[in-house]
Amino acid sequence: MYVAVKGGERAIEASYLALARARRGDTALPELSIAQIREQMPLAVARVMTEGSLYDRDLAALAIKQASGDLLEAVFLLRAYRTTLPRLLSTLPLDTSKMTIERRISSTFKDVPGGQVLGATYDYTQRLLDFSLAAESGLQVADAAPTAAARAQENTQENTQDSTQDSRRVMPRVLDFLNAEGLIQQEPVPPGDPAPGDLTREPLAFPAQRDIRLQNLARADEGFVLAMAYSTQRGYANTHPFAGEIRHGSVAVEVIPEELGFAIEIGEIDITECQMVNQFSGSHTEAACFTRGYGLTFGYNERKAMAMGLMDRSLRCEELGEEASAPAQMAEFVLYHSDNVEASGFLQHLKLPHYVDFQSELNLVRALRRQTAQAADVATAANAIAAEEQFPDAPASDAQKAA
Repeated sequence: MYVAVKGGERAIEASYLALARARRGDTALPELSIAQIREQMPLAVARVMTEGSLYDRDLAALAIKQASGDLLEAVFLLRAYRTTLPRLLSTLPLDTSKMTIERRISSTFKDVPGGQVLGATYDYTQRLLDFSLAAESGLQVADAAPTAAARAQENTQENTQDSTQDSRRVMPRVLDFLNAEGLIQQEPVPPGDPAPGDLTREPLAFPAQRDIRLQNLARADEGFVLAMAYSTQRGYANTHPFAGEIRHGSVAVEVIPEELGFAIEIGEIDITECQMVNQFSGSHTEAACFTRGYGLTFGYNERKAMAMGLMDRSLRCEELGEEASAPAQMAEFVLYHSDNVEASGFLQHLKLPHYVDFQSELNLVRALRRQTAQAADVATAANAIAAEEQFPDAPASDAQKAA
């Protein structure tokens, strides 16, 4: 039970104003625009769209600005807005084999058709502060000389543009080669091609099928999924992963309007897809083959897609005949605790008034302490009386006199 506080409405309104001032910062500096966030913070926008279950760069950028850069709060804002939108149509499954590639790598095969397309990535950069970025912003920072990375970028700008244009083409999936030889577990469409569940409309229930698990992992907090995936690499689930293929690019989105009866393309979205090749399975009756884990996110978010792929494989342990012995293999633990919006809400509700609850526990602790003190006094008196009876000629102590 919560206690109403008089004057709280005015205090909350003042808090709104204080928040607006804190979000704006120094008014002598130009205000950060939605377009700037959308174009210059694409990785943050991608994470908010993925965990917010809504692909809209402008709305994600708006949520980031409103949340003062708190990505978890921005996810909350985007999900809340999503609940107000009507569902007009359902899209057809994305055909990622026809993805227009911007980046595509594989750690399982060196030579793949189309080659390794490095694209834009931090993988090959030195983790050193680039003070030239501060110079570009007009800020005076010590040692703001152009770095080697900046000079290399200037020298190779034309080559980068050419390679980017060449890479924007459709490339076959790397794992199709393993599929062709039957060396990786086949994943045929189930009979009747049933529609997947919808975690945004139905609450999570167990046992959760793979479609629901993948939805949950896609919406899950990146840090949580990363930590759980890391635990599998350290031995808390025997998955032994290889990055079969990681690809980023744009893919067409299609729907079938009832009045037309055939598929039409309504646009393109940027996604990141990861297919993990994991330890092989087999038996006396089935030939050995590799298993797989799958991850997909909005925008460019390789770390989340890779972690999602590891967790997808870990949560498939029972269907692959493995014992669920590690935390990352326990679906109820992982799926229930991975949602950052729910976790944040439950944690932050502790900031609400709990005066009555605490007072009741405080009174209980005080009563228990009084009982303990009384029991100690009784024990002391009993000991004094027993000592007097045993040694009647001994001088009486203070405790005995009190008894």
